[in-house]
Amino acid sequence: MTPADLADLLRAAAAKVLVERGSDPSILPDEVKVERPRNPEHGDYATNLAMQVAKKAGTNPRELAGLLAEALSASEGIESADVAGPGFLNIRLAAAAQGAIVEQILAAGARYGSAGAQSGRKINLEFVSANPTGPVHLGGTRWAAVGDALGRILSAQGADVTREYYFNDHGAQIDRFANSLVAAAVGAPTPEDGYAGAYIGDIAARIVAAHPGAAELPESERHELFRREGVELMFAHIRQTLHDFGTDFDVYFNESSLFESGAVERAVEALKTSGDLYESDGAWWIASSEYGDDKDRVVIKSDGHAAYVGGDIAYYQNKRDRGFDLCIYMLGADHHGYIGRLKAIAATSGDDPGTVEVLIGQMVNLVRGGRAVRMSKRAGTVITLDDLVEAIGVDAARYVLVRSSVNSSIDIDLDLWTKQSNENPVYYVQYAHARTRAVGRNAEDFGFAGVAPDFALLTADEEGELIRTLGEYPAVVAGSASLREPHRVARYLEELAAAYHRFQTNKALRILPQGDDPVTPLNAARLTLVEATRQVLANGLGLLGVSAPERM
Repeated sequence: MTPADLADLLRAAAAKVLVERGSDPSILPDEVKVERPRNPEHGDYATNLAMQVAKKAGTNPRELAGLLAEALSASEGIESADVAGPGFLNIRLAAAAQGAIVEQILAAGARYGSAGAQSGRKINLEFVSANPTGPVHLGGTRWAAVGDALGRILSAQGADVTREYYFNDHGAQIDRFANSLVAAAVGAPTPEDGYAGAYIGDIAARIVAAHPGAAELPESERHELFRREGVELMFAHIRQTLHDFGTDFDVYFNESSLFESGAVERAVEALKTSGDLYESDGAWWIASSEYGDDKDRVVIKSDGHAAYVGGDIAYYQNKRDRGFDLCIYMLGADHHGYIGRLKAIAATSGDDPGTVEVLIGQMVNLVRGGRAVRMSKRAGTVITLDDLVEAIGVDAARYVLVRSSVNSSIDIDLDLWTKQSNENPVYYVQYAHARTRAVGRNAEDFGFAGVAPDFALLTADEEGELIRTLGEYPAVVAGSASLREPHRVARYLEELAAAYHRFQTNKALRILPQGDDPVTPLNAARLTLVEATRQVLANGLGLLGVSAPERM
């Protein structure tokens, strides 16, 4: 019996009690919550349902909780239900009922934890979108891990997710990038507003090698060549780096296409017609403050050129034209102003501002030996994705970036995340999976075939705790999807790994027979519990894009 099953059982029992008392069962909340109490001695699960509805039912919480306890105790799979405090209900499940969770996991396999809560939603998930002027920095690396994990989690909940990279190949930053390449090619100093780092020299050398005489071309031709070729080479590196990191995109959208296709001009004209655009001081402004933004924004500058907001408007409308009913933008720590801006763009386009969600990721810092790491080997002062992966590996890098809320900054201790010990969270979780596989391999030498597991025999505290933890996984994934918080899956996996390690470390709970002893239904039940744990660990790691090793 999973927590969801228990919630359904509790709802049915409560409805029956209310009807018998002459109350309307519609007073029950939409979601009946059951939770694991902090103190296991209080039971397997607890609920405050009686406290929620007692007043509406015209009774006191303890009396209603007592009636619920009586009704529940008569239900199959419930060992006991007791009233505590002002009206809490503590519930213990029969061991056999808990064991049904194990059977559900094995039956569902890789699908365990998947559901349809997000079915029918077509989501555009835009993340990373770093300018093609340098390697992916640490902030972009965080989004590469979190965005990819969020996409996997939303898909597991039934959403139709398109992962999109907005390729910023238009504007002044690209010109500065091209000027930096030209300077490197001709041996001149880096422009004051240019880009430094060994990668600039490398790209310039590759362009010169592919186009002999490029450095001697007329200025405008030379600039255009280095701009075009440089962006192409830089973005090829970015795509390959992200692919090696386990992050791929369904769509790479070129910003320049919005201007070349006339999409920006059409979007601006449409806003003029709607009255949400007005002229002031020779420029055109969007009245975004009318829709919750902190100020109005310039769309067309006084020189007649589109401001960055013009591209934002056309890009949002392009997403809606492609049929997306939810557009999630994952932006860096310095982009808080975009929240109101993008929601206002949705509103001026005639949509509910809720069509837009903006997630802001905080800073990431590297620490080694207690001191901040500030220099990159290839990119000057900017620490890159490549630097992080070289230091701790892909799995550890993805895991450390996902396991914390994006609302908090991260200090990555490189010494900790390279340790092959339980102090390292990703090692701790992966080691739990490897231990389950080792048990499975060892079990092949015994005669488990034909011995049916008896889950009613799994009565030890460690066994019950492990089963109940396994049962929470679907709710964790669903909550992670609805709240856009992949870190919940990572933290859950650490709890599951801890529960499994406690179970396997208890020598009194032998999984495999000893010596010439025959395989018993209890051995079979424990081995099945191990396999269920392996499956959930693998499923959860898969959602984070982290490997589940067979051996460690």
